[in-house]
Amino acid sequence: MSVKVEQHSDVAVITLDRQEALNALSFAIIDEIERAIERVAGMGVRALLVTGAGAKAFCAGADIKELRERTLDAQRRGIERGQAVFARLDTLPVASVALINGYAFGGGLELALACTFRLATRNAKMGLPEIKLGLTPGYGGTQRLPRVIGEARALEMILTGRTVDAEEAQRIGLVNRLIDGDPLEAGLAFAREFTGYSLPVLRFAREAVQRALDVPVNEGLKLEADLGTLAYRTADAEEGMAAFSEKRKPVFRDA
Repeated sequence: MSVKVEQHSDVAVITLDRQEALNALSFAIIDEIERAIERVAGMGVRALLVTGAGAKAFCAGADIKELRERTLDAQRRGIERGQAVFARLDTLPVASVALINGYAFGGGLELALACTFRLATRNAKMGLPEIKLGLTPGYGGTQRLPRVIGEARALEMILTGRTVDAEEAQRIGLVNRLIDGDPLEAGLAFAREFTGYSLPVLRFAREAVQRALDVPVNEGLKLEADLGTLAYRTADAEEGMAAFSEKRKPVFRDA
């Protein structure tokens, strides 16, 4: 198996382990990623970390050998398959964190973009170089990248195919934080910053933000009001407000 699933307390970890190919994506690995995500969905964890084995690469992108001499129908099915698997990260009941440890190119960066958060080691390099092959990003890069860094910067990266290093990625908002030390430990520490809160309320907040760029602001405000009202109805909201009044730490029960 080239995709491994582990559990560290209340956090799941998916690791791409195909180091001889810099953890590149094959169609078989896309299937393995889907199975791994479905396994995580049933584990009862509070966060998911996604990373690549070794120190060189998170994921170097698609396996180009598999893309040659395909029919147009096969190519479209392959694109739609990758999009659907990566989109599954958006619908997980828990937030996901990509630990970009080294190269993240093409489909590798698209996998990271499908996660809720991105952390990067200082040697990380990121880009969508498909244009250099006469291709365009197909696993969500043209849609998620502008939502993360803005249209102008996204167009520059996609149309030039250029690589950005970790410091530039943080500066333009492509990654949330840079990692010093062990990536897994850094990822677990980052996850602990939000895993102690109410899972239902975390989901409501994520949904409101994710929908913000998809609907007009008046519809977004209505959605915010709806989700805010649902959050207020939870027992966790009552516990949080009571704990604030009583000057103690709340004990959330995901209810």
